[in-house]
Amino acid sequence: MAMPQLSGQPILILKEGATRARGREAQRANIMAARIVSEALKTSLGPRGMDKMLVDSIGEVTVTNDGATVLKEMSVEHPAAKMMVEVAKTQDQEVGDGTTTAVMIAGELLSRAQALMEKGVHPATLVEGFTVACEKARSYLDGISVRVKPTDKEMLRKIAEVAMATKTLADEKDMLAEIASEAVLAVAEKKDDKYIVDIEDVKVEKKAGGSLSNTKLVKGIVVDKEIVHARMPKRVEKAKIAMIIKPFEIEKPEFDSKLSIENPAQLEAFVSREEKLLEEMVDKLASTGANVLFCQRGIDDAAQYYMAKRGILATRRVKVADMERLAKATGGKVVTEVAHLQESDLGYADVVEEVKVGKDRMLFVEGCKNPRSVTIMVRGGNERMIYEAERAIHDAICVIRDVVQEPRIVAGGGAPEAEVARRLRDYARKTPGRLQLPILAFAEALESIPMILAENAGLDPIDILVEMRARHDKGEIWSGIDPVKGKVVDMYKTNVYEPLSVKRQALLSATEAANMILRIDDLIAVGKSKSETPSKGSEEGAGEEES
Repeated sequence: MAMPQLSGQPILILKEGATRARGREAQRANIMAARIVSEALKTSLGPRGMDKMLVDSIGEVTVTNDGATVLKEMSVEHPAAKMMVEVAKTQDQEVGDGTTTAVMIAGELLSRAQALMEKGVHPATLVEGFTVACEKARSYLDGISVRVKPTDKEMLRKIAEVAMATKTLADEKDMLAEIASEAVLAVAEKKDDKYIVDIEDVKVEKKAGGSLSNTKLVKGIVVDKEIVHARMPKRVEKAKIAMIIKPFEIEKPEFDSKLSIENPAQLEAFVSREEKLLEEMVDKLASTGANVLFCQRGIDDAAQYYMAKRGILATRRVKVADMERLAKATGGKVVTEVAHLQESDLGYADVVEEVKVGKDRMLFVEGCKNPRSVTIMVRGGNERMIYEAERAIHDAICVIRDVVQEPRIVAGGGAPEAEVARRLRDYARKTPGRLQLPILAFAEALESIPMILAENAGLDPIDILVEMRARHDKGEIWSGIDPVKGKVVDMYKTNVYEPLSVKRQALLSATEAANMILRIDDLIAVGKSKSETPSKGSEEGAGEEES
């Protein structure tokens, strides 16, 4: 990029090929990119939302309406659009649901900010106003939220059903919600007056075959491995479990070495000694009382034979995450090698059994010392079905976790957004100066949620919004849109609940993303230099040299 000439000599500031957009041009480009991402998700909001089909570079197809998954698979390139992807990512990591809502609110905030900037409102005023409005909105949400009992299974089930009502598998939401609520309550741990839930304790194992109705909760760990030797027992009761990282094999020397064998007797002695060492390793394992072995690496064939003789059930190449879950569930310790194994390192389970699931065999470890570790076994007719089921169950687990840890809820159907918008408009009228403009814009952005829900349900969004405003002015704070019935109803009475933490996080994520984009007034994209772009000739030369 060349700046104006000084004494006939141009001053180069940026690399050749760099592009720069400044002021209004940069702001318009960034807002437009972010709004396009928001528009892409718009039709997937709510129980009447549509699905997206995403095809990656190798032809793999994903069909979903999960906001975080859609944005992740879209491979967004524009830097401002990537910020919207980060909104969904943050929302998903923090609370596990509400990703589409967060992106919608961010897009609507930017849309109204652009209109205000064209009327002469400075971006700094907009950022300040949006920040104030967000804080007020979050406090209003706290004020209208309802406290519930964190271990109320029926309430948790209803919350999970709402989270899954927007998914492709909504027909099975009752059964899946029951499983998800039972799983989270099983791993919840009370500390002081609060409950703590680590969703890593709820393992989701997928296996194609059967139908979605065959999905079940296993109160233990399911390991997608089978027994290594045919003569080993298929079921072990009162299992004492050893968990080892290193291969159950004779260690090879770290340096190059040669062994000269002159006659068959020497070879036989060498092989016999190796087998003897393996037998001693198995004896060491058995001497601790272990009758089940989970090995993170390989197990020698001879060692498998000796384990089978002693009635030890063993499996190999177990994932690191599964080893950690097993250790936590069974109360055992993962040791480096068998030589270091002590009886105190063994875990315990009532039953370890190999079970045929579909065409494959898997190991079920049930009746553990620490029951706060469970597995949801997801079944389905095909791979796409079970992956979508996994996403739905993930959202259900997360919203239940949110309520167990922070037991406060609000109604759904756009009711809390409409109520907060009404209160924000009242607050804006008391705010002096231009600051009331972005606060009013924030209120309008929140009202876009029930309007989009109505639009996706095939209803007239203007009629719905007018009716909702009238009801909220009368004090009906839970009046929202029921897309299934196609009218405005009391959403709290229809058992449509959402965690308060999801709504609060959606407002925060959306506001921060919108403010970050509004602060940008200079976009500099550095192009690749010629030296960084290999020529066709050099590529061909490299290929010839390799061949």
